[in-house]
Amino acid sequence: MPTLCRDCLIPFDHGPRCPSCHGRRVISHPELFNLSIAHMDCDAFYASVEKRDNPDLADKPVIIGGGRRGVVSTACYVARIRGVRSAMPMFQALKLCPDAVVIKPRMQVYVEVSRAIRAMMEEMTPSIQPLSLDEAFLDLTGTERLHGVPPAVMLAQLVKRMRDELGVTGSIGLSHNKFLAKVASDLDKPNGFSVIGQAETADFLRDKPVRMIWGVGQATQASLEKAGIRTFTDLLRWDRQDLHLRFGAMGDRLWHLARGQDRRRVSAHEPIKSISNETTFFEDTWDTDVLDGHLWRLSEKVASRAKARELAGQVVTLKLKRADHRSLTRRQSQREPVQLADTIYRAARALYDQVGDEGPYRLIGVGISNLAPESQAALVGDLLDPQAETRGRAERATDEIRRKFGKDAIMKGRALR
Repeated sequence: MPTLCRDCLIPFDHGPRCPSCHGRRVISHPELFNLSIAHMDCDAFYASVEKRDNPDLADKPVIIGGGRRGVVSTACYVARIRGVRSAMPMFQALKLCPDAVVIKPRMQVYVEVSRAIRAMMEEMTPSIQPLSLDEAFLDLTGTERLHGVPPAVMLAQLVKRMRDELGVTGSIGLSHNKFLAKVASDLDKPNGFSVIGQAETADFLRDKPVRMIWGVGQATQASLEKAGIRTFTDLLRWDRQDLHLRFGAMGDRLWHLARGQDRRRVSAHEPIKSISNETTFFEDTWDTDVLDGHLWRLSEKVASRAKARELAGQVVTLKLKRADHRSLTRRQSQREPVQLADTIYRAARALYDQVGDEGPYRLIGVGISNLAPESQAALVGDLLDPQAETRGRAERATDEIRRKFGKDAIMKGRALR
């Protein structure tokens, strides 16, 4: 049975311990050295970075998110054991875990760590498809001829380097297509390495719930349950045409996934369509000053992510959700793609002024879309505004100060609202 030690990276025949370092962190599978499609998912990424930078947090429950009115961005595994989950309202998370340490996101730091991980991946293969800052698909087909070792060895080396050089851990899923690689990466978190081979695919999927399919949310799951579909076995009873008639394109995709089939390639050039950020309030609010403060903070986050990705957006979007959960969205096209927080904020505030009296609101969000390289951006804001150049240069100077002295070294007064 092909086996690999995840500590010293030595391949050997099956056994509970590595014959070289005598460690027990070994992975065994009949197809271990024959598979080449992988999914790498960092473990509680934001929280791991915070614990790395502050060792005093090592054994404490850590939640990354906004204030009491915000939501959880992510939580460490200590907090997850208590029931804390991503996107959970902060007040609910603190009820479950009152001793949690709550930390505001430091996006620029997370982006820098993400870029370092990406550089490690690029040493292995050019076929990388990032899904977010902390996860990506990799296609290592043919790389054994270049590197002299199978993909499984390179993947074990990747997460070892992440831990040793960057202080963060990740979990690997290895299989023969993207769907199963992503499923595998969730099987043994954190710091796991799981394999789903071709020969075992049908048996593995048979009684698994369809909610494990990436993209099947609560609404889709409810529709499937209405049709009597809860597991992959239920899906296998359906004719392909009937699934298509009932669920459209999703039905055709489900028919293939029920059989472990996924022909999607790992695309290194999958375009990012938009950059956005939103916050949910603990209490619905009409307060324009409060909402304006959130608009500025959200615009700063969107701008920070756009700058990190060297992108700008032609369209600014404002999203509001009323107390009755009805959503209201407004968009405004700009003369040139925008990247500066000041420009994004001013466009979002203008959109808010058009609809501001339709609250109270429970959620507010800001985003940019129709993305373009930052070289096409209006680098100093709207040239028809006499003060735009001054504000643009001030924002660039602020960015430089924060890079040198930290995120909180300088901030605008409106950010304190």
